[in-house]
Amino acid sequence: MPDQITPADVLAAYAMGLFPMAESRDSDEIWWFDPPQRGQLDIQALHIPNKLRKTVLKGPYEIRIDTAFAAVIDACGATRTAQTDTWINRPIRDLFVTLHQMGHTHSVEAWQDGQLVGGLYGLALGGAFCGESMFSHAPNASKICLVHLCARLWKAGFSLLDTQYVNEHLRQFGVYEIDSVTYKQRLQRALRHHPDFTLAATPAPSEPEMVAQYLRER
Repeated sequence: MPDQITPADVLAAYAMGLFPMAESRDSDEIWWFDPPQRGQLDIQALHIPNKLRKTVLKGPYEIRIDTAFAAVIDACGATRTAQTDTWINRPIRDLFVTLHQMGHTHSVEAWQDGQLVGGLYGLALGGAFCGESMFSHAPNASKICLVHLCARLWKAGFSLLDTQYVNEHLRQFGVYEIDSVTYKQRLQRALRHHPDFTLAATPAPSEPEMVAQYLRER
């Protein structure tokens, strides 16, 4: 039963290379997946189209970290159209909100005029960041959040960014696939390290400065 799954169970599953999904938003069940191919993004060599690079540097949105995690996962889990459903059900949502309160899951958020207009969230485990979902209600909002995410992972010293699957949105950033065995080997190496996503112990620059540094130095 879903209510028997604890946050500790979720962390243990991710450490083994699994991730949860539901059949639909209205389902109460959680299914665990271990696909034969895993989507990956290279943190240090993220492909950023020139037009997007210029947009990121202009800073059209205020980027915040971990200020509205529940709102981000709710927006990611919202049904986009009558024809599409979502794999984020209530049990998954509640588990990830609890994990956020424990410091394991994080959100990158785009704000405009006091409104949340885009974002993404994922789970940090050792030196691995497992990206879960993103949403956008304004031009390029989720794309800009992804660049900020990679800048933060780069600054903190993360070594693995898992996207689970490959989709058209991520192809422009250079997403690629590796087999499950290779992924789990990389994951185990990443789990030996413990970078701090929040950069609390690091004299970190502001978000715009950090992204500019990332774009210059990677």
